[in-house]
Amino acid sequence: MAETRSTPRLPADLQEQVARALREDVGGGDATANLVPAGRNAEATVVTREPAVICGQPWFDATFTQLGGVTVAWMVREGERVAAGTTLCTLQGEARAVLTGERTALNFLQLLSATATAARRFVDAVAGTGCEILDTRKTIPGLRTAQKYATAVGGARNHRMGLYDAVLIKENHIAAAGSIAAAIAAARRTTKVTVEVEVESLEELKQALAAHPDIVLLDDFTLDDLRAAVALSRAAGGAVKLEASGGIHLGNVREIAATGVDFISVGSLTKHIQAVDLSMRIRA
Repeated sequence: MAETRSTPRLPADLQEQVARALREDVGGGDATANLVPAGRNAEATVVTREPAVICGQPWFDATFTQLGGVTVAWMVREGERVAAGTTLCTLQGEARAVLTGERTALNFLQLLSATATAARRFVDAVAGTGCEILDTRKTIPGLRTAQKYATAVGGARNHRMGLYDAVLIKENHIAAAGSIAAAIAAARRTTKVTVEVEVESLEELKQALAAHPDIVLLDDFTLDDLRAAVALSRAAGGAVKLEASGGIHLGNVREIAATGVDFISVGSLTKHIQAVDLSMRIRA
């Protein structure tokens, strides 16, 4: 069977996301599905028209659980890499509920499978280098936990969930604090979470390393500067992790990983995605 990865913990707001999506779509009732006689049953299958890493089964299931009257049977596992033409699942139950839930369920499955597929491509591209792929906060509003779950299903590692669970000091924070050292010192005084600082040059990296953050984000560094940054970090004891970011794509990600950085963050995992092409066919 196709390769799968361990499944991360489901988001606490999964049911809320599905309920919100159903309210948005159904409103006061499905005017079209109500044309089907009440009590009529139907069967349906979902097929992928392109290769993908399948992700979002819990959201798909929750859609029909909240509507009621439909049973879903999966032919593939969450996180499984599948070929085009693969039957993903079958549905049986009330025809009205199948029709009403179709779009919402597929929207979640298409979006999250696309996110997981993108993540897996990047993870595969750096395999064997020791470098980890990170996601970012560049997510669809209201679906951050869902997309973060999907990147993890694809094998990437989650960066901070939001502004509350890690410090990431950027250019404007440094300007307001007065210096890189002052910003890092303030972070150490006020919080116990991970402290990361973004730098834009090797000189700023030297300042950051002297102030001992947990991670330094190397923004838009050339390959030569990334290698120099790794050398500087190792010369300083190697305790500070290095993260590369900016202009990352599948064509250059392995070269970047080979410089020795610990992490590469990729905003496109959640931002520049195209929904996986799935099809549901219903038999009454």
